[in-house]
Amino acid sequence: MPDRLEDTVARTASRKEILEGPIIRTMFRLAWPLMISSLLHYLYNMADTFWIGHLPVSENASAVAGLQIAGPVIFFLMAFAFGFNSGGLALVSQYMGAHRKEEANTAAAKTLSLSIAFGLFIMVTGVIFSPALLRLLTSDPAVARAGTVYTRIIFIGMPFEFVAAAYAQVMAAYGDTVTPMLVNLATVLANIVLDPFMIFGWGPFARMTVAGAAVATIICQAIAAVISLVILFRGRHGLCVSWRDLLPDWFWYRRILKIGLPASIGVSGTSFGFLVLTGIIGRVPNATVALSAYGIGDRFINISFVAIDGLSLAISTMVGHALGGDLRKRANSVVWTGTALMFGILVGEGTLLRVFTPWLFRAFIPTQPAIISEGVLFMSLFLPSIPFFGIVNGVQSAFQGSGHNTPPMIMQLVRLWGLRVPLSWFFGFAMHMGSRGIWTGMLISNVLAAVLALVFLVTVDWHHKVIEHTPMLAEMAGETGTPELVPTPIEPGA
Repeated sequence: MPDRLEDTVARTASRKEILEGPIIRTMFRLAWPLMISSLLHYLYNMADTFWIGHLPVSENASAVAGLQIAGPVIFFLMAFAFGFNSGGLALVSQYMGAHRKEEANTAAAKTLSLSIAFGLFIMVTGVIFSPALLRLLTSDPAVARAGTVYTRIIFIGMPFEFVAAAYAQVMAAYGDTVTPMLVNLATVLANIVLDPFMIFGWGPFARMTVAGAAVATIICQAIAAVISLVILFRGRHGLCVSWRDLLPDWFWYRRILKIGLPASIGVSGTSFGFLVLTGIIGRVPNATVALSAYGIGDRFINISFVAIDGLSLAISTMVGHALGGDLRKRANSVVWTGTALMFGILVGEGTLLRVFTPWLFRAFIPTQPAIISEGVLFMSLFLPSIPFFGIVNGVQSAFQGSGHNTPPMIMQLVRLWGLRVPLSWFFGFAMHMGSRGIWTGMLISNVLAAVLALVFLVTVDWHHKVIEHTPMLAEMAGETGTPELVPTPIEPGA
């Protein structure tokens, strides 16, 4: 019986293509659905900000600032648990590279069940503790109130978010990035349509302002989670799990947690760094203006990262498959090619974004000239550094695909705690440069982080796989479909 991965024509790159196909073409074949998924995710965040920015002038500045301080709090409380998905990604991709599909299915199921448990825990934790964290970030009570309303509702939907995210990760590791994209497409478009109805009270809905944006989000996250589970249980798109597979299994949980722990520490440390950075911005004299400008500008920059998000996960998938198949030189070529590609893409996108910055800010918050002016300043200073973030992402993807997450953990912690937070504080407050100094510190931190990442890439051995070694089973293409035992492939010159 032919392998289902080979049968998902036009929905995914085949295992053979991932292992042997032209690197850039294969990378984009895997990445374009991920790019669309990322774009959709950023668009629904942009939709929240766009519609909230069009509330009456007496409400919109504090509401937009409230959304901005809500983001780091949400990221911080969910980051530690979210990071463990990288353990599932490494296992699934390497088992697929080694042609051991049953173990890939099991790894996917256990990653999903662990995510459900984490989602429930984060829901309770977030509802209880998020208001106190938000009050630490701003002295403006209106901003804190808006952030509290938004975060508490978002945390109620956290189990749905964790299910949908785990599904997207394991399917990408398997090699199917199209199906998760289609799920995202349906639910994000529904979110964008619902937003203005629930924010402004159009039609049968009550006017809910910030709360409306959050309610629309969790409704669509619930739909995405249900669709994801149905697809996995039916098994028509490669990976297949059952309710029995979701039962706790401490052997698999230990494997996933062991591989994912450094990534979780890195992601949670990074998220706490962004929380502190937001608090620093919230302490400048023009805090509401700076937070709003940073929030809107950050969303524009995230749009430019759409290609990078997709290529990063494609690199991890291709590296995992290559190492699972003992193709180390292939893995090395994937990483260097992908990293250079991401740097070049961000140079072009950053240049284009800078040209349109004033128009974009005027479109999003037309009644606040001070925010528009501050936004132009932020983008002028920070945009030149974003290509260097492409280098950091490429290197981290290499380690994540190989299942060695300690170096990315170190890179993430140094980038935020060793560079961005202290530099932003130093230029902003010690040098009395205010918000301009914070934006300058952020720029320098990205450049230095890229240098550190390249040092790690060339000095740390990331080429060892994390799955146990067994000979690779391959189903030879023939009319009988009879599997034969074949030698593990060795690259020429390896």
